[in-house]
Amino acid sequence: MNGWRYYRISFSTILAKEVLRFSRVWAQTLLFSAISTVLYFMIFGRLIGERIGPMGGFAYLDFIVPGVVLMAVLTNTYSNVANSFYSSKFSRYVEELLVAPVPNWVILAGFVAGGVARGVAVGIVVILAALVFTRIQIHSYGITLLVFILTAVLFALGGFINAIYADSFDDVTIVSTFVLTPLTYLGGVFYSIDLLPAFWQSLSFANPVLYMINAFRFGVLGVSDVPVGAAFAIILGFIALSTLYSLYLLRHGVGIKT
Repeated sequence: MNGWRYYRISFSTILAKEVLRFSRVWAQTLLFSAISTVLYFMIFGRLIGERIGPMGGFAYLDFIVPGVVLMAVLTNTYSNVANSFYSSKFSRYVEELLVAPVPNWVILAGFVAGGVARGVAVGIVVILAALVFTRIQIHSYGITLLVFILTAVLFALGGFINAIYADSFDDVTIVSTFVLTPLTYLGGVFYSIDLLPAFWQSLSFANPVLYMINAFRFGVLGVSDVPVGAAFAIILGFIALSTLYSLYLLRHGVGIKT
């Protein structure tokens, strides 16, 4: 019992540090996301969307809302953990964590939970911004919430792995810029893959972000370009692999021990 109490205190300490880290610069972490969302909805939803017309049986603005929300969540979750853990490496206080009598899974859980906390905060801000432009009736609250949390967890783990391998702050941002951003924009945020030629449709199915965005869209609107069961299987599979790999990297001190 004392051991679990100690683990709980360790976890809550890491989580509190992570929450304070992004809440102190709320203008960059929260306000920026709200402004970006408003611009997306004004440009794509109002100006361009009226010319595009309905998509998937919904007004174009309503169709892109789930994708824009999840895009903000996954990018913020990823960057929060990637930057935070690399900063701990750069400042060398991560070594204090590793020598402390705290299991690696507690350290990993603390950083991931901090990233999820930022994702939830950003998601709430983005949803509130979306409600200024449209009103959406949620198709399934359970699926919506589950995809929201699972996606945040997955990209928090991805940010953690990125930070472990990073040797500079440039290495942290390069993955987000050249890998995460293209996958997100090509994952059906602003369009249905039914509009694509057969070759590009087939290629899109290799993009894991497509499944997350469509599963979230199904939870919100009730429509999806992919089977929702397959989307959950892919998300859970990536979470399991990323968790095991993160714990392996911590156990062997990859990118940390010299």
